[in-house]
Amino acid sequence: MEIHDPNLHQKLIEMCDCYLETDFKAQIQEAATTTPTDDLDEDSLKYLALTIMYAITEKARKLNYKKKKGQLTVVVKGDGEKSSVKAPPPEVFDRIVGIIRTILHLEEDSASMPLSLGLRNGQFDVQVKVERKDDKESLKFKFPDFGE
Repeated sequence: MEIHDPNLHQKLIEMCDCYLETDFKAQIQEAATTTPTDDLDEDSLKYLALTIMYAITEKARKLNYKKKKGQLTVVVKGDGEKSSVKAPPPEVFDRIVGIIRTILHLEEDSASMPLSLGLRNGQFDVQVKVERKDDKESLKFKFPDFGE
C-alpha cells in the first residue's frame, strides 16, 4: 500500500504553474530524452505536469500513458485528432503511475477517481483511471470539455 502524500499533489500543481508560460511540446521532448536525475520524483512530476498542460492547451479530451511489453506510448487525443509525444524513460513512467496512485489513494489494479488541479485563478477536475494487468499498465486522463 502506498501512503498518501499531499505534498506530491501540491508539487504537481506547482510544477504545472511553473511551466505555464513555456513551449510544452519542446519541454516534453527535452524531459523525455534527458537521463533521469537523482530526484526521480522531480523528473516524473515535471514530465507529468508538462503533458497535462500540453493536453489542456491542445483542448484534448484524453491523455493516455501506456506501457505494454516494455513499450511506452503517450498519446493526446482531441476531437477526431490524435498526436503522440515522446514517452519518458521507463523509470519515470513507473514513478508517474506511482505518484498518481499515491495522490488519489488508488491501490486496486484498476481504479478511477477525479483529480483536482488548481491552476492560477482557476480549478478543474480531470478524471483519472489506472489499470494494471499482466505486462500492461496504463494511466488515462479524461479532461472536461473546455469549449471554444
